[in-house]
Amino acid sequence: MDKRFSILVENVSKKYKHTAALQNVSLEVRPGEIFGLIGPDGAGKTTLMRIIATLLLPDQGSAMVQGLDVIQHTREVRKLIGYMPGRFSLYHDLSVEENLNFFAAVFGTEVKKNYDLIQGIYSHIEPFKNRRAGKLSGGMKQKLALSCALIHRPQVLILDEPNTGVDAVSRKELWNILAQLQKKGISVMISTPYMDEAEMCDRVALMQKGKVLRVNTPQSIIKNFNQTLYAASSHDMYRLIGDIREFDHTRTGFLFGQNVHLTFKGNKNKVRDISEFLISKGHRDLTIKKIRPTIEDCFIELMGGRADDS
Repeated sequence: MDKRFSILVENVSKKYKHTAALQNVSLEVRPGEIFGLIGPDGAGKTTLMRIIATLLLPDQGSAMVQGLDVIQHTREVRKLIGYMPGRFSLYHDLSVEENLNFFAAVFGTEVKKNYDLIQGIYSHIEPFKNRRAGKLSGGMKQKLALSCALIHRPQVLILDEPNTGVDAVSRKELWNILAQLQKKGISVMISTPYMDEAEMCDRVALMQKGKVLRVNTPQSIIKNFNQTLYAASSHDMYRLIGDIREFDHTRTGFLFGQNVHLTFKGNKNKVRDISEFLISKGHRDLTIKKIRPTIEDCFIELMGGRADDS
């Protein structure tokens, strides 16, 4: 049994009627690694995770967990993984404690046997152990679902957009928890639509429309961004993005928070020229400065984004 990879996916494709959810996806997750699936809704992240978690059959290709094929060894694989779906799927009418005991029993274990693994997580919700799960806040539901996914001490943890709908504090707490689980040798695959979370992962796969655009460390992906990137702002941001795209030498121009990120054709420095152009258009309080690209900038670049495409 080949255990070089915690998860190995080779040429997996999946269609829903006429929609290609996955197209020849290949990737691997190394032992003890936090691996991120990064991409917008509809990129194929959930479909891929459900195949790995033995909940969907691929149309073609193969997926393995700890060297076991997810189709041929479904029962064994399910014992090796902890799976937390994107939608809260525990029993709403059961209490926190009852849910945890139930999932421990499903895997033939007891809470006390593996309590050391979940103690740092469960301690936050233990004071509410008699509260019905459906009455918990988003952050508390997240911690309960994670505790239930870990109660049988899996070797691989699969988390499908666990931070959707939770507050910023709970998001930060989750990443601290994952770092502790990593130290205990648990491999983690996590999907997220939040590009800023990519830099928390050891490696990421950037996904779009069922395809993997690139797999690498976040640092390497950013390092390989081959354009000089600028951030621009003015008193009228709505009009600014349109005027930037109208400029002859603009290559890309996209709104990022309080700024417009832009690159120039031929990777040339046209800051002075575009400044004069924008001032002539009536823009005040204009600032244009060189900046470091983010994962999101790299993602747009990989999609072949152009100012005239939007």
